[in-house]
Amino acid sequence: MEDLSLILLCLLAISIFGNIDSNRTKIRRNRQINEGTIRLVGGKNSYEGNVEIFHLGIWGSICDDEWDIIEANLTCRVLGLGNAAKATFNSEFGRGRRKIWMDNLYCQGHEKRLQDCRFDGWGVNDCAASEAAGVVCESKNGTKFESLVSKKPAVVRPKLELHKEKDIEVRIIGGRYSNEGRVEIKVGKGQWGLVCGDGWSLLEANVICQQLEKGFGQAAVQSAFFGGKHESILISGIKCTGRESNISECTYEAFGNGVNCPGHEDNIAGVICANELPDLVPDEVEIERSAYLEDRQLLFLQCAMEENCLASEAYKLDKNDYGYLYEQRRLLRFTARIGNVGTTDFRPFLPKHAWQWHMCHLHYHSMEVFAHFDVINSRGEKVAEGHKASFCLEDNNCLPGVEKKYACANYGDQGISVGCSDTYLHTVDCQWVDITDLQPGLYNFKANCGNSSLELWAI
Repeated sequence: MEDLSLILLCLLAISIFGNIDSNRTKIRRNRQINEGTIRLVGGKNSYEGNVEIFHLGIWGSICDDEWDIIEANLTCRVLGLGNAAKATFNSEFGRGRRKIWMDNLYCQGHEKRLQDCRFDGWGVNDCAASEAAGVVCESKNGTKFESLVSKKPAVVRPKLELHKEKDIEVRIIGGRYSNEGRVEIKVGKGQWGLVCGDGWSLLEANVICQQLEKGFGQAAVQSAFFGGKHESILISGIKCTGRESNISECTYEAFGNGVNCPGHEDNIAGVICANELPDLVPDEVEIERSAYLEDRQLLFLQCAMEENCLASEAYKLDKNDYGYLYEQRRLLRFTARIGNVGTTDFRPFLPKHAWQWHMCHLHYHSMEVFAHFDVINSRGEKVAEGHKASFCLEDNNCLPGVEKKYACANYGDQGISVGCSDTYLHTVDCQWVDITDLQPGLYNFKANCGNSSLELWAI
């Protein structure tokens, strides 16, 4: 029985990491349904129904938040059914699936696939099965059902580009430096007004920074940190793809004095711009090469427990139990090599005097969470996670011609230079994901470091 258990648990590690490159080719060749395939279900014919999309081996619904004729048109075109006669809402063709893959889907109309549009992320939603989005496409003979009325009117979002670009001015003020502040917009000879922070993201911040020739968006602020009064908000619901050169090319939901701005009264859009940015990229090959399973007793994991490096179930064990310290945890260990391929060095945000000292490990943390690791099942649900604090960010390896700049010895400066990489070996404490309570099966592994993420497929 122990041998069988060991085999199954080994299969778990193989499913996450083993031969991933070769597996990808085999899997994609053998799958009958391609990733991102869409279909219509529940309709009376083949050109109407709720829209479902195939992701991670499972069909899921699309929430009707932000759904309108633009997304409906793209859906119908992808299915080869011409344009949409209408967009439908509130699960018009029957209750949607419990798994909802997309929410706040927002398309420009030129995309080739639904997943090319902007949305909140796979499986990220606040919707119910009664909010499935649907379409009625043109029939095969080209007939349009213009007499049909959907439960919600199909509204095409207005665009700021209806105004001439020269009539729109943008500025950022209220910051300590010229590259940061709250965003203000003026149309024509009107007054300067604020931008609502609801839905404000790095995509919009990046457009603002580039339009003002201040580089790229480093941070998107959604507060009154840079000042401003809520009653001065002039525009809300700005949506950009991040590729626009001018805010006038983006779209908005409401414009004018007294516009509604959801959220708290300090929900004001701001930006921090930077001419250069670091770009941290995990080394996929190193993760695959170094991964293995280890069973380790709690006796040797006390410092790791202090830093919350184990799964939540480990903290529910009775410490008064005689055998507590001999309880074992199964750890998925691997080496994380993080390279900086950006245009400037990566540095901890906190100055040295603000670093945290951890008595158990006897070192400082310059960042409490430098890297985050997720194990995701076939339904897109996170079933295990781990994180790594940065007790030492330094230039371990650099490209030829690049000198090492950062070293942790003697309380030195921490960071990762452009063209260099920092390595956390699999033997380091907390360089793992606790998978003790995970059932054997097929999973995805995702590593997030700084502003980058890497997902290893094992479908």
